[in-house]
Amino acid sequence: MIWYWKGRKRMNIEEYNYQLPEECIAQTPLKTRSDSKLLVMDRENGTLIDDTFYHIEKYLKKGDCLVLNDTKVIPARLIGEKIDTHAVIEILLLKNIEGNKWEALSKPFKRLHIDSIISFGNGELKAKVVEKKTEGIVIIEFLYEGIFMEILEKLGSMPLPPYIHEALEEKNRYQTVYAKNIGSAAAPTAGLHFTEELLKELEKKGIEIIYVTLHVGLGTFRPVEVEDITEHKMHKEYYILSEESAKQLNRAKKEGRKIYAVGTTSTRVLESVLKKYQIFQACSGETDIFIYPGFQFQAIDGLITNFHLPKSTLLMLVSALSKKEFIFHAYQYAIEHQYRFFSFGDAMFIKKTDN
Repeated sequence: MIWYWKGRKRMNIEEYNYQLPEECIAQTPLKTRSDSKLLVMDRENGTLIDDTFYHIEKYLKKGDCLVLNDTKVIPARLIGEKIDTHAVIEILLLKNIEGNKWEALSKPFKRLHIDSIISFGNGELKAKVVEKKTEGIVIIEFLYEGIFMEILEKLGSMPLPPYIHEALEEKNRYQTVYAKNIGSAAAPTAGLHFTEELLKELEKKGIEIIYVTLHVGLGTFRPVEVEDITEHKMHKEYYILSEESAKQLNRAKKEGRKIYAVGTTSTRVLESVLKKYQIFQACSGETDIFIYPGFQFQAIDGLITNFHLPKSTLLMLVSALSKKEFIFHAYQYAIEHQYRFFSFGDAMFIKKTDN
């Protein structure tokens, strides 16, 4: 249902709901990344083509640009205990604020107080609560000796989404092969389908590979809890657009070449920058851009993405790139044809088919 209220269009969250059988949720990654299925959808008319991800080059032309998010996931999930009560505390690191201070999700939130000390790994790493916010968020300051990232690699685990119940045998499978800039609390999962070999083949064909950075944070974990989605507030996430990437993107725009974002995170960087500067400009900062139907895309021509959760901001973003009816038809088709959904699932390429 879409209705009007006080002169402003409202959008009901239930419009972005769908029923997904439990067996469609991918619990583990495929042995070979690029063996994922690929559903290609024409954003203008909703036409669908079944394929495999390693055939992605069939749908790209020389000069097309693929924009990848090179953020690197940290082993952000820590299990420890309060040193005074020995209560078990789970921490999910979201964002490094400065120095040893981090924004984190905590569970159980009510057991923590200002100055609470949490111990991890027999005291090898400790965290002091310096601020309590809302919705489970705390600001903590780490206490340790040595190199923080080495300790975190030892004690932390990959922050897999709650719908994944199987243990991850290899940490790097929740990491893209081109991950570089450390800072994410979750993987930009559309990029998980690429192998180094596939990227080399695409470059040989003349596809331009461009990198941006967006550190995925709380926005990935926070559900939309308002009935009217236009009232939802996105959490800010840090991004970087380098001078080299900005030049590549501006040149592609000037020459009329297609720009395809790999993932919703790359999309948000590109659209945020173009909205702010009207050109691709080297910059860094935080974005809370919320893209939903009615949004006018300026930066991208299409999107490679995974299949997203019901009622999620990611589903709203892909619905904005085409007609919502086409997206939901594609999702139903994917369910009926046994596509795998969510983080370790299959891929979708939403593009305008060339004449």
